[in-house]
Formats: sequence, structure tokens, C-alpha cells
Amino acid sequence: MKKQGIIPAFVILIVLLPVTVFALVSWYEARYERLPVLSKQGTVVGNFSFWDQQGSTVTREGWKNRIVVANYFFTHCPVVCPKMTAQLKRVQAAHNSVQICSFSVDPERDSVKRLAAYASQFGIQGNWSLLTGDKRELYRFARKELQLVATDGDGGPGDFIHSDNMVLIDRQQRIRGYYKGTDATDMDRLIKDIQKLEKE
Repeated sequence: MKKQGIIPAFVILIVLLPVTVFALVSWYEARYERLPVLSKQGTVVGNFSFWDQQGSTVTREGWKNRIVVANYFFTHCPVVCPKMTAQLKRVQAAHNSVQICSFSVDPERDSVKRLAAYASQFGIQGNWSLLTGDKRELYRFARKELQLVATDGDGGPGDFIHSDNMVLIDRQQRIRGYYKGTDATDMDRLIKDIQKLEKE
């Protein structure tokens, strides 16, 4: 009789122990593990000067002491960009103090007026800037500062980049993570990683 009681207890222990350890490790990582600094040699993101959907000039100075989520998009994008916008709205709902900056890869069509219409269409407001400006500078910023794409280019007429990655930038303006903007699971990770930065 005693042996019969020992076997189920042993089976329960074998099953529960790994599950419990996994849960504790996951909880610890989610709560306490620091995010890596991904900027080259820990450098800060360089300066920029673009216009937002209200016609105001936006520079890196506005990121001072703020957590930032940055991405590239264009208003005429039919499928991917609306999905990224929907995911960014989730991020904003979870962390309304975070600054979101969406840079256009098609500034020739994405005028301030067009960005304002896009913001109205998708209910973009608060700490969310849609940015346009000089194409060469927008592309240089994507490649050299945010390190969003590995391809070379000069931002000329034939150059076009489009990435669905989001970039997480800390209060010291260092890159701390990249996330696939169309993947809800990866965006859940972004939301959790913002919580980590808020505790630093």
C-alpha cells in the first residue's frame, strides 16, 4: 500500500519541480534581468531634426529623460503599417508616458498635412509623433543611428527602405531592444521590456 502512495507522489514531484523552477526563472527574468545595451560601444542615438504631424520641429532633445519607441513607416502602406500602428496603440495604452516616434520612409508623399490626416484616421494622439523631413537625413538616421537596416544607400530617388522593426531607446538615448512590429507576441515582450526600463 505504501508503494502505491509513493509512486504518484514521485510522479507529481517530477512534473511539478521543473514547472515550478521554470516559472520562477521566467518571473525573475521578467522582473529583474537588465536589458542589454545594443548601441555600438554603448553610444547614444545621434541628433535629428524633422517635422511632426502638427508642423512642429522635433529633435532628439525631446527624448531627454524619456523612454522612446521608434519605427519607420509610410502612410500609403496598405497592410504592414496599419498592423504596426495597431500594435503601437497597444504599447501606448500600456505605457502612456513613453514617447513614440514614427519616421516616414516616403517623405515626398508624407507631408505634414498627410501625416495629420493619418493621425486622425488612426486616432494617433498624445506622446506620438509622426515625422517627416529630408529623405537623405531620414534614411541616414534609420541606417546609422537606429541601425534598422543593414543595406547601404544614400537616400536618393531609387533608395527605399522599409522595416517592420521597433526600436526601444532608454532615458540615456541608448538602444536597448528590437521588436517585430507586426508580431503581437514580440510586442508583448516590448511592453514588458519597457517596464524593466522604467525600473532602472
